[in-house]
Amino acid sequence: MYNKYRSLNPKILAIGGGTGLSTLLKGIKNYSSDITAIVTMADDGGGSGVLRRSFGMLPPGDVRNCLLALSDIEPEMNTLLSHRFEKGELKGQSFGNLFLLAMNEIYGSFEEAVKMASSILRVKGTVMPITVNDVNIEATYDDKSKAFGESILPAEAIKDNKKIKRVELCPKDVEPLDGVITAINKADIILIGPGSLYTSIIPNLLVKGVTEAIISSPAKKIYVQNVMTQHGETDDMSVKDHVGAIFEHSDKIFDSIIINNKVLSEDLKKKYQEEYQEQIFLTDGDKKFLEEEAIDYIEGDCLDSGDYARHDSEKLANMIIDYYIRTRRVKTYEK
Repeated sequence: MYNKYRSLNPKILAIGGGTGLSTLLKGIKNYSSDITAIVTMADDGGGSGVLRRSFGMLPPGDVRNCLLALSDIEPEMNTLLSHRFEKGELKGQSFGNLFLLAMNEIYGSFEEAVKMASSILRVKGTVMPITVNDVNIEATYDDKSKAFGESILPAEAIKDNKKIKRVELCPKDVEPLDGVITAINKADIILIGPGSLYTSIIPNLLVKGVTEAIISSPAKKIYVQNVMTQHGETDDMSVKDHVGAIFEHSDKIFDSIIINNKVLSEDLKKKYQEEYQEQIFLTDGDKKFLEEEAIDYIEGDCLDSGDYARHDSEKLANMIIDYYIRTRRVKTYEK
């Protein structure tokens, strides 16, 4: 896909997990061939959790999604790797997860499995697990109670009508995969999010050395605010609350934020309200907070037009690159 900014080919590093990260990658791959996706490894639910418990491998789901987002394969192969079985003992399992399981057993490590899968799938860029350590998440709620395991944290909050206040990695002293810190240091653009705040974004920042590397990096650092709140995880949280939670767990690690301002259709809004989810918009209070923190905010329509409340990959990528070009030009001119 041609675009006028492709010749710049900035080094882009995206940190996150879940569907948010893969959605982001689908758009930005049209602007750069030098992309690194750093993926959380704390997932213990769904098909990934089953393989993690049964085979002792790292969770493959988020890595699989990122590989497919950056791949250059025929649509039929993408459909195959995305296929989920509907019956029997494999019900709910993804064929792509099983593909990574096989690669893990053949090559003896998850790191090598991802590298070989990237070659086979003709991935445009690099997908890296944040760590190859066996890691989980423990949450502390506002009533001081605790829960262990990424997949149950929102459910526990919903069950007892409480809120997550803090998360920690278990074990706490988790080492990053070789190459993660180097990739952060070399990046021109560092993208944080979108994704589940406490289970996809913050856990990456708790891995040893990651926050410090982001802070010291000269890259343009951009946080992509989620379109919606997530029931059991970010109920009633504003832009300020999201940013505050990230900074409290790490430090002031970004200098700009992208926020969707397109309103959902009434039908879609009603659907999500029934699931206790609300759109996140920038309020006057948020603006005041961001200005006090010297954080640029970029508002615009980056909402997908389909049946789900999520980012549109191409719109979001356009906003990111346009902002990067605009601020890059200012810096060049000032020199």
